[in-house]
Amino acid sequence: MADLAKLAGVSKITVSRALGDSPLVTAETRERIQALARKHGYKLNVSARNLRLRRSHTVAVIVEMKPSSSRTMWDPYPLSLLGGISQELTSAGYSVLLTTRHDAANAAVQAADGLILLGQGEHEDAVKLYDRMGLPMVVWGAESARDNHIVVGSDNRHSGVSVAERFLSIGRRHPVFIGNSDHPEMAQRLHGFVDELAGHGIKPLLLRRVDWTLESGVEAVRSLAARKVHFDSIFACSDLLAMGAIRALVELGLSVPNDVSVVGYDDTPHGASFLPPLSSVRQNWQEGGVLLARKVLALIDGLPVSSQVLPTSLVVRAT
Repeated sequence: MADLAKLAGVSKITVSRALGDSPLVTAETRERIQALARKHGYKLNVSARNLRLRRSHTVAVIVEMKPSSSRTMWDPYPLSLLGGISQELTSAGYSVLLTTRHDAANAAVQAADGLILLGQGEHEDAVKLYDRMGLPMVVWGAESARDNHIVVGSDNRHSGVSVAERFLSIGRRHPVFIGNSDHPEMAQRLHGFVDELAGHGIKPLLLRRVDWTLESGVEAVRSLAARKVHFDSIFACSDLLAMGAIRALVELGLSVPNDVSVVGYDDTPHGASFLPPLSSVRQNWQEGGVLLARKVLALIDGLPVSSQVLPTSLVVRAT
């Protein structure tokens, strides 16, 4: 760098700024220094720079979900979130280290400058686990009164209210909620759903399902039939659960939506192309991913950051 500074007739800090495209250096000077660097084969030693700055310029993104053949990593969640995260972090000169909960203790994750956690886990166990790492952390999920972590997530409570309002508007009076309320996001959806229905003297049946898979949705409806439970509407906490529920309803000879109305969550392409096309709650994952990245970068730089809730919308289709 000293040699390059001498050739250009500038200081070393000017060379450093010019090679980093800093706006503190005029465009003309930047271009002249960068041209000299190319001519003499000078390349910035990124590892040495990071060591000097005591930064890895890496953000670890941990997907809390456990991938399986029925719930894969190429589902819209988490891929849509990752798209927004990667776009924002790479634009800021950061690398993205993607891993799952079961591989989060490796040295590369420990050396990251910050952490984005996609999913809080049951009873927020994942948040508690990664909080011990002491890294700046932003979480995708639901705000909790029990901690002060920075959270970006959807308005889950309003989602539950909007589904309840829809069922009430079409005369449904025997609703079922399928999901795992041990997760903060699902709990908020359930609370909004229950509270809105309670105002009309209706108490929904809760079917707790740990897995958000098509098979789990099938099993939920079969269990209702086996117990001879009367129901006319289902709010499922994922599109996969909802599609499984519809499959089981058809097997039982019931018509959707004439006999039973069904609403899913996430508004996935699979749900939209399902037969019949699935009504579902839409989340803005792309914007969520961008916000997660921006907030973790701000935390890394020591800037004040606050949690943020994104609006959702109920997409009514044929179910």
